[in-house]
Amino acid sequence: MQTPAGMNAQLDSARPLPRRISAPALRRALIAGARKVIAHRETLNRINVFPVPDGDTGSNLAFTLGHVLGGALSRPAGSPGELLGRVGEDAIDGARGNSGAILAQFLQGVAEAVGRDTVALDTRTLSLAVRKGAHSARAALSEPREGTILSVIHAFAEALEHTHDDLREWFGGALERTRTALANTPKQLAVLQKAGVVDAGAQGFVDLLEGIAEFIASRRVAAADAEADIAADFEAQSAHREACGDPDHRWCSECLLLGDAVAAPIDREGLRAEVLALGASCVVVAGSAARVRLHAHVADPQRLFEVCARFGRVEGCKADDMLAQQRAVASEGEGVAIVTDSSADLPAGLAERLHIHVVPLRINFGERDYLDKVSLSPGEFYAKLRGESVLPRTSQPPPGDFRRQFEFLLSHHPALVYVGLSRAVSGTLQSAETAAARVDAARSHVFDSANAAGGQALLAIRAAELAQEGAASDEIVAELERLRPLTLTWAIARDLSHGVRGGRVPRWAKPLIEGLGMTPVAKVRPDGRLGVAGALFGRHRVPERFADYLARRLPRTRCRLIVGHCDSAADGQALLDALRARLDCAEGWLVETGPAVGAHAGPGALVVSVQPVAGH
Repeated sequence: MQTPAGMNAQLDSARPLPRRISAPALRRALIAGARKVIAHRETLNRINVFPVPDGDTGSNLAFTLGHVLGGALSRPAGSPGELLGRVGEDAIDGARGNSGAILAQFLQGVAEAVGRDTVALDTRTLSLAVRKGAHSARAALSEPREGTILSVIHAFAEALEHTHDDLREWFGGALERTRTALANTPKQLAVLQKAGVVDAGAQGFVDLLEGIAEFIASRRVAAADAEADIAADFEAQSAHREACGDPDHRWCSECLLLGDAVAAPIDREGLRAEVLALGASCVVVAGSAARVRLHAHVADPQRLFEVCARFGRVEGCKADDMLAQQRAVASEGEGVAIVTDSSADLPAGLAERLHIHVVPLRINFGERDYLDKVSLSPGEFYAKLRGESVLPRTSQPPPGDFRRQFEFLLSHHPALVYVGLSRAVSGTLQSAETAAARVDAARSHVFDSANAAGGQALLAIRAAELAQEGAASDEIVAELERLRPLTLTWAIARDLSHGVRGGRVPRWAKPLIEGLGMTPVAKVRPDGRLGVAGALFGRHRVPERFADYLARRLPRTRCRLIVGHCDSAADGQALLDALRARLDCAEGWLVETGPAVGAHAGPGALVVSVQPVAGH
């Protein structure tokens, strides 16, 4: 009978390796494999041509495995079953993109087949579990395709069935069969053959196996070099950007569903059917009865999330604009990438024309979370604001939302400039700084606009114009520094009840101000905070009188301006027309101001931002 010491023999034994695999050895092997994928993520991005060349499969696999490294693999486990169970759960929680979700379901399937109670793992058990994982990965897709990561996973599972006394030879032989399957992927997908590459997701899976094989051969985890602090360097807060290229499926959307495996298990097949009924494409439903990672490409992310809410508790909603991604890939190397957040009130069409990338803020109504201007439009926000008794809350994007955007853009551009919401009123800028420091601080420039709404948008627009003219990042930042004190923003609130509910206006002040017929005027101060600047008296022709108020205070220079309205388009247009009649206006836009302002100012508020035209 084998002794306990023999049962727990490590992979790095000096003698021929036994067929038993201990938890510590398995953990170290998986760490080596994950690091190999992460180290090669740029190569994987470059060969990513299926379904379209959007250049982020490597990043998605890195994010997925990074979450596992930062979770299950960051601490010892008592048994192989416990370790694999945690790996499967963390992979599902952190999965990004088609390839990431498929890999996560594969790991989850392996974990389920082994079982958490397994204290001794041998090659036979692992072989059967890998076969179960391969079937589970294929079942997660609504339209499985050969020539992808599915094909190499299948080849690996088949090869492992040929057992061997020497673990090195057993795993090495399976790896060779998997490499052969990888080399065949261009014969299975014409788009790969035309591009002269193998499938990026399939290559990523082979990289994972090669990292494990290198550990088995060298009996150690290779130094991580640039990936040294990988547990901190990749977190769950990231998002996938794998594009189909179909405008009717513009939003690459993801979320995590949580349920109770016993009392309220998640019906994965029912969920898949309802998601497909929405007309979604690239659908992946990966996970277990207790937790599911959903990935789908849709026209309307909010409809998708509402469907998901019927099957479990929805967390970690993500939605990426794939058309914006494809523009970034198409313009690779052409200039500095410009990023802002959704508190900037960009005029319709300008983000697309100027290639401005937008990171959405979060909005919360009670128990429901939304992505600003993605899963909840400004119009929908004001409808809910009027109808809901719950006060909405806005919050900054987590650092991971910025990180995935920054990492993607820096893989296609020499540098980026983020034009952010005023540090004085939000933690958004700090989130961006945290992400920039971890991605590439030398090429990521975080600029405090000391502004919001239209003012922030005007600065982002000017940055994008300079980027398209070929300006370097330091030149762009220098011009933004010059324009920041010259970019001015004012606002008037027509309904003070929202300010009172939010605690920004004293309750006693509301009847006094309304009784005097006053409309308070606020202005963004140089420190980026909003302060009371004056008032308009009377209830008639408020937009025109607001224009008079501003015309008396603005310098007589040629300018461009943005007028924002909070669910008050007619008043906004009247204000824009009045300003055009009173100012030397080169360009003027009317936009619907989002929740960053509307949650506090309420419906009827008007916002004006003005900036001198370059050269004036």
